[in-house]
Amino acid sequence: MAFPIRVNDVMSSPVETASPETTASTAAGRCHAGSIGSLVVVEDGEVLGIVTSDDFVRLLSEESSPEERSLSEFMSTHVVSVDASATLGAAVETMFEHDIARLVVFDGDELVGLVSTDDIVRHVPQILQRRVIEGHEQQTANYYRHQETAYEKNDWDVEGTGLDDHHVNVGDRVEFSKTISEQDVRTFAAASGDTNRLHLDEEYASQTRFGRRIVHGTLVGGLISAALARFPGVTIYISQDLSFLKPADIDVRLTAVCEVVEDLGRNKYQLTTDVLNEDGEPIIEGQAAVLIDETPETGQVTVEVLASG
Repeated sequence: MAFPIRVNDVMSSPVETASPETTASTAAGRCHAGSIGSLVVVEDGEVLGIVTSDDFVRLLSEESSPEERSLSEFMSTHVVSVDASATLGAAVETMFEHDIARLVVFDGDELVGLVSTDDIVRHVPQILQRRVIEGHEQQTANYYRHQETAYEKNDWDVEGTGLDDHHVNVGDRVEFSKTISEQDVRTFAAASGDTNRLHLDEEYASQTRFGRRIVHGTLVGGLISAALARFPGVTIYISQDLSFLKPADIDVRLTAVCEVVEDLGRNKYQLTTDVLNEDGEPIIEGQAAVLIDETPETGQVTVEVLASG
């Protein structure tokens, strides 16, 4: 079962507030006692500012007697808000756009919480990690590989970019596409034991938040493993982090896209691991760390070059 994680799923609530007249010493004591890193400054129901640990540190460095300074004198007035129903991805984009680590959360006109990078890292760390990955120059040589897999099917499409016969490099990319069929869903349910009726019973699924049957999230994520299997060498998972952005419908063609973004040394690599729907929209975003050993001699074949630039 997959559904986008939203701000109200991870935010801190209720939010801790203080009046603008509250002294620095009182505010700092509240933060320490509550093990919190910030207070939202509110007056007559209106958010005026926010005070964070950085503000307290700045005050201490600038003032000889900071204890009795009121929050209104040193609070940050640049307060950026987000709706409680917004996705975490949208919240992260807003944080990066404004170069801040916290967003005040509203449900309509009501102040309902605070979401910080700490909240996001605690729940879905790869969302922040993916946001800071730099783009890589796309390579131009394209290959269709068979040597790492025991067999292929006619309705599977595999495309690789930048791959060579023996080495994995930053920028190498593999795309694997297939349609997840009704039979795939039922076979996976039986093989895994995940017989949740959301995936198998149309009437039951119609009464859920999705309004229809959807593909198992783990089955969709399995396409990533299929793409990884087509990198040169023997690919072994070390770790995998995934964010499920949208549900996948049955009998829809999906594409897993895996790209090497960092060489960690000793045959270890970090990759972005995404799954796209037919419209090219991401339904899964993720990151993986893998170990790639050399291909055994019995598996080495000549790679067919489809295009070269």
